[in-house]
Amino acid sequence: MQYLLLIYEDEKRFAKGYDKAEMAEYGAFGQQFAPAIKGGNALQPTATAKTVRVRNGKPLTSDGPFAETKEQLGGFYLIEANSADEAASIAAKIPGARFGSIEVRPIMVFS
Repeated sequence: MQYLLLIYEDEKRFAKGYDKAEMAEYGAFGQQFAPAIKGGNALQPTATAKTVRVRNGKPLTSDGPFAETKEQLGGFYLIEANSADEAASIAAKIPGARFGSIEVRPIMVFS
């Protein structure tokens, strides 16, 4: 089954750039779990985001994320795992889990 691991952190932590040691940890994570990882990426800061809603048939676009929060969605991995417990175990090894949180969401399968 596939799971989306959503990485939430305070993006202010990266205002001065990324820590090389932490980036190396992400590289090691990627190598360790390469067979399970089906995709993933880091995201640009929330200041680059746009939120789109359609009301009365008209699209309304606003700058920024949908809601103000202490932690922002900073990236994700799409993985293959045998169970939610296995997916959570993999999520716990993402370096960002030490500073923020990782949301584990099963991918819905439509038949």
